[in-house]
Amino acid sequence: MTAKVADLLSSPLLNGVIGVVGVATPLVGWLSDAVSLHVVLAVETALLLFLVANHLWMRRVYITLRRANNKDMSDARYFDLVRGQLEQELITDFGEIADGHLQVYAGEVPRLSVLLFQALIDSGSEPKRVLAADLTTNPSLLKQRREYLAVNRRLVEAGGTIQRLFIAFAADLAREDYARSLLQLVDHHRSLGVTCGIAVRDRLRADQAIDFVVVARAAVLVEEDQGDAEYTRGRSSVYFKQIDRWTGRFESIWGHGTDAAPFVLQTYEAVARPMLNAAEWDERRAAEAVDKL
Repeated sequence: MTAKVADLLSSPLLNGVIGVVGVATPLVGWLSDAVSLHVVLAVETALLLFLVANHLWMRRVYITLRRANNKDMSDARYFDLVRGQLEQELITDFGEIADGHLQVYAGEVPRLSVLLFQALIDSGSEPKRVLAADLTTNPSLLKQRREYLAVNRRLVEAGGTIQRLFIAFAADLAREDYARSLLQLVDHHRSLGVTCGIAVRDRLRADQAIDFVVVARAAVLVEEDQGDAEYTRGRSSVYFKQIDRWTGRFESIWGHGTDAAPFVLQTYEAVARPMLNAAEWDERRAAEAVDKL
C-alpha cells in the first residue's frame, strides 16, 4: 500500500496535472466574474500545501544526486556515454534495494557480510542473534576471513549470540585432514563465543543444504554460488523480507534436545579428537561414527 502511494505521489502525470490546475485556477478566476476570489485563494493554497508535502515526501523516498556537467569534461560525448552506463547500473542497484533485495558478487560478499553484522551491532535491532549455516567443503576458507571473524567477536562482546552450523559430507568427516581442519575451525569459533554444531549434508534435503546467514529478524544473506579463497568468484543475495521462513529453515536443521547440532558435534568430537591427538586416525572407525550421527 505504501509503495502504491509513493508511486502515485511521484507520478509525473499527477504532478503535471497539479501544475496545470495551479496555473489555470487564477486564470479562470480572472476571466470569470462568477468565481469568488476566496475560492481561488483556497484552491491555490491547497495546491501549494500539496506541492510542499509532496516535495518533502519525495525527499524522504528518493535519493537526490548531483549530475556532473559534461561541459567540464575533456570529451563531453565520451563522458556522457560512460556516465549513462554507470547511472543505469546505480539506478538498477538502488531499485533492487528498494524492493528489499540486493545481489553481490565475488569480493563484495565478505564486505557485505561484515556490514550486516556491524549494522546489527549499531542498530539496536532485536534479537541480536545470528543463525549461520555454512556448507563447509573447505574449512580453511572460513579461517582466512579475518575481518568477518573479528566482527563475529564484536557482536558477541556487544551481547549478541551466534549459532553456526557446519554442514559437511559424511565422506569428508571421515577424512583425517578434513577432521583436523574442521575441529581447528570449531575451536577458533568457540574462542569467539560462537555456539557451533554440525549436520551431515548427505542427510539433508536440497532446500536445507544451502549456505545462508540470518541476521536477527532483519536480513538473510544467501550464498548462491560459493566463493573461493581469493574471492575471484561467488554470488550471494541479501533479502530484507520474509526472514522468518529462513529462521524456521535453520531451526529445522539445528534440531532440539539431544538431537541438536551441538550434541551431534560433541558426539563426533568424542571419536575424532582422541584419534587426532594420538596421531592414530582410523578412517573406517571414523566413518562408522559418522554413520551413527
